[in-house]
Amino acid sequence: MQFARHLFPLFCLSLLLLLPLNANAQTDRLPRIFDAQSVRRALDYLKTSEPDTINEQIKVCEIPAPTFHESNRGEYFKQRFSELGLKNVRIDSIGNVIGERPGKGTGAMLVLAAHLDTVFPPETDVRVKRSGTVLAGPGIGDDCRGLAVMLALVRALNDAKIETDGAIVFVANVGEEGLGDLRGVRHLFNGEFKGKATHFISIDGTGLGITNRAVGVVRYRVTYRGPGGHSYGSFGLPSPIHALGRAIEKISRFEVPKQPKTTFNVGKIEGGTSVNSVAHTSWMEVDLRSESKDELAKLDAALKQVVQAALEEENETWAKFGRSQAKLTVELKQVSERPAGYTAPETPIVQIALAADKHLQIQSRLSGGSTDANIPISLGLPAITIDGGGTGRGAHSLDESFDTTNSHLGTQRALLIVLGIVGVR
Repeated sequence: MQFARHLFPLFCLSLLLLLPLNANAQTDRLPRIFDAQSVRRALDYLKTSEPDTINEQIKVCEIPAPTFHESNRGEYFKQRFSELGLKNVRIDSIGNVIGERPGKGTGAMLVLAAHLDTVFPPETDVRVKRSGTVLAGPGIGDDCRGLAVMLALVRALNDAKIETDGAIVFVANVGEEGLGDLRGVRHLFNGEFKGKATHFISIDGTGLGITNRAVGVVRYRVTYRGPGGHSYGSFGLPSPIHALGRAIEKISRFEVPKQPKTTFNVGKIEGGTSVNSVAHTSWMEVDLRSESKDELAKLDAALKQVVQAALEEENETWAKFGRSQAKLTVELKQVSERPAGYTAPETPIVQIALAADKHLQIQSRLSGGSTDANIPISLGLPAITIDGGGTGRGAHSLDESFDTTNSHLGTQRALLIVLGIVGVR
């Protein structure tokens, strides 16, 4: 009985150590995690093995992966996840590649993701060229860097034999770019991760920034249609191209606030059959963005108003002169939607990222962007996107490049943030 009384306080302490940590406790424990011998060993490994990470980055980048056609790159990641010892490796129904590193306790479930897809069509030459410390090739930074960093983290955890309290689920996801509309992460958080994941981090692009503000995006395809005809013989018909021009002119005069940053762009137009024909169809694709849900809603309403006004003006212009009773029609089709949101700087996940920066003597920079983190942020989960290190230029262009100088800092920072969330046993 006397012995049991001595054991009871130790038993209570062990229970307390297994309880979920509050915000202060989560950040207070960071120095112990960051300075742990196994973590220091993993950081050293990431620095010395950065050439291997760069080689992996090049290899990944030379596997074409346009949005909606990521399967070849996905198969490569399924193979690598298996080789690195991740558990329950699989490709889900829409092409996301998933591998798990279980925790040893009942802590967090962190989803760590990087996107497979690029903005380039299948015929693009994706061979990577080296010149000193600079790599050049389409997609080399966005997001071949993020994908390579993710694999490096698994290697480092294995090499240092680090056991975590919480689980890490590694995901190479599809559909982040353009009209992919975040479909990979959207699918996961509407499906198997719903109600299970506790945190989300996307590794996307280059540099050392932290994205905690999710920029909302709405995209439309606007199509004007009419009977069409000969430019001389059928003169007087309302023209879908003229209506499109009227709408674009009105869009160009939108006034938007600098803060919260709000933007608009007509990114693509098409229509007509020949120079001597009144077009029967014309269309444009429009991109609207804002860090504010309210400002995005205002911009959305303004676009709908001017699209309809352009239609009415084109129809009325020709009817007024008695040229034609024909009428144009318009279709406004939403082709993409990314929710806006915000992970406050004082939340533990952001504080952990800032603490990692301080530990590595990185100048922290919080920013906004449209990334895979938009989805979990909009659902109220602690989520951020972090850059993968190095210096990138020309993202989304054929001249994209990546300077590897001190790029290991991005990989080291990612490791510290991950371990700050899931804990080290």
